Amino acid sequence: MATDLQDNRGRGEIHSGVPRIHPEGRKFGLATLALSLVCAWFAWETLAWPLAFLSLAVFAFFRDPQRVVPQDARFIIAPADGTVVQIEQVEPPHELVVEDGSGEAGLLPGAVTRVSIYLSPFDVHINRTPIGGIVRRLVYVPGKFLNADLDKASEDNERQHVLIERSDGVKVAFTQIAGLVARRIVSFVKPGDMLGVGQRVGLIRFGSRVDVYLPQGTGSYVMLGQKVVAGETVIAAVGSQPLLEGVSQ
Repeated sequence: MATDLQDNRGRGEIHSGVPRIHPEGRKFGLATLALSLVCAWFAWETLAWPLAFLSLAVFAFFRDPQRVVPQDARFIIAPADGTVVQIEQVEPPHELVVEDGSGEAGLLPGAVTRVSIYLSPFDVHINRTPIGGIVRRLVYVPGKFLNADLDKASEDNERQHVLIERSDGVKVAFTQIAGLVARRIVSFVKPGDMLGVGQRVGLIRFGSRVDVYLPQGTGSYVMLGQKVVAGETVIAAVGSQPLLEGVSQ
């Protein structure tokens, strides 16, 4: 059932009820549920019940709820659900700066603000684009599977960089980082794709982290320890368009 007037400009609709399960997770949840039913058929209750609860946990992990995306053109939105664990000045990843042969410029060298969001197994793991624009780079880097809340996870773990350029030339990059349990980063987009702000771009299986690299000179609106919501929480703002009424510059 849908209701109207759900975004911050009185447009669109939102669906109530149980969140949908992303197709990427249905196969895992159904396989675990099937094993549970087989065990129940043979009266192996010590296995059937734990597997049944595990299937529910898998379905919950891959839930894909609707989100109400802020509509101001200046906003940079959180690409992931989770907790802000780091806000610091760093050099952008080498893969996002160096010439890659595509003819499209990457990020400029020089310190930028990096906002790191840790996703626990209880958070929604669908990632969304922080701005609308064109995917300029999508770079996968194999690596280790250290605990995702460690500082060195940004440089050592399996990860995937995504660089998006807005129509006004503003570029925002974010990195999907696999965690201790995660073993695969799944992408829904490719270079050259045109995306809307808050659009689903991928997921990371089972515990992970997402680093957002803000444009140079841009500060963060969020704080350490703050819980953020992908597609809804504003983490920064930059550009020539006016902010929404009531939001300070």
